[in-house]
Amino acid sequence: MMEGYFLHSRNIAEKIFKSEFKKRYGQKELDNFTSLYRNNFIKESDFKNISSLGFNCVRIPFNYRLIENEIGIRILKEAVNRCKKYNIYCILDMHAAPGCQNQDWHADSDGKIELWKDKRHQEKFFRLWENLSDIFKDESIIAGYDILNEPVIKRLNAGKILRNFYIKAVNHIRNIDKNHMIFLEGNIWAQVLEHIGEPFTDNLSYSIHFYHPVDFTFNYHKGLRYPGDISGEYWDINTIRKKLKSYYDYSRRWNIPIFAGEFGVNSKCQGCYGELTWVKNTLQCFKEFGFHWTYWTYKAVGNSVYPDGIYQYLANPSWVNRQGPVYGFENFYTLWKKYKKEIVESWKTESFTKQESLLNLLASFKSV
Repeated sequence: MMEGYFLHSRNIAEKIFKSEFKKRYGQKELDNFTSLYRNNFIKESDFKNISSLGFNCVRIPFNYRLIENEIGIRILKEAVNRCKKYNIYCILDMHAAPGCQNQDWHADSDGKIELWKDKRHQEKFFRLWENLSDIFKDESIIAGYDILNEPVIKRLNAGKILRNFYIKAVNHIRNIDKNHMIFLEGNIWAQVLEHIGEPFTDNLSYSIHFYHPVDFTFNYHKGLRYPGDISGEYWDINTIRKKLKSYYDYSRRWNIPIFAGEFGVNSKCQGCYGELTWVKNTLQCFKEFGFHWTYWTYKAVGNSVYPDGIYQYLANPSWVNRQGPVYGFENFYTLWKKYKKEIVESWKTESFTKQESLLNLLASFKSV
């Protein structure tokens, strides 16, 4: 899944970027671009590196378009095989679904949400998961299927819509694969578990994403410090614990495990505003409540908003161009032909800088 801010771009949908690129260079070069990106932004050496750092699981986000053909399926199989080679569990995460499950760029949406009202998109979603289930049903390195990233349904009957959709999806999967855990994310960007309701089958986990308070973690409001007053509320470990306890209570009520599939913070200056304290306090609460977790995200071009990576690209070549007015991957439209080799080189993790303090903190909470 290609998210704009990973490359310090505007958060436009992947399909919009690729459409504009194709207009300028044609389908053949778009295919070449896509192949180069997939083979360099995350390589086999990254799986080896993740394992050597002590992580035991990766959540792999993909666009549904990837798995509509055999080439894409082969790419996903290769990722799973690399996890197996380096003994890392993986969770397959459909990050962008047919018709778009929310209105944001990470659902590959241009602002429209069609999944919840178009049966054709829903049937395609079910078919794709049936296919994946058939392919991976006997693959033990897969920890489970995160079947839908951050659904957003803002209707009075949102809970009924989401629950019925999940029941149908899980039934389609379970008819083929009775082995793997299935992760179900809450409504409203993986926040509202009540809209899933009572577990309806075995081997489920409910999944949350935790970025509270977003004015601080996403760096929307500059200069905020943690602990401290943020958006009219005092935030410290007790506030985080209070926010997370409702999920803990829900998990206890229904005897279902909680997976925090995403949490992270924008790194302003290696923790000088309390970013690392926020991460530490969040991890302390996860541990206290028994939540499993994956950090968002592995790598990104260093940016001023949104959670960035354990690895950051700090340089400012013309295709990053932080000063604007055009910045990030939209510069590829004009610079790709001249700087293709240099752009591809900049995607490799070797060109990124490791956030040692963040990495050491995450490692200190490694499961035994």
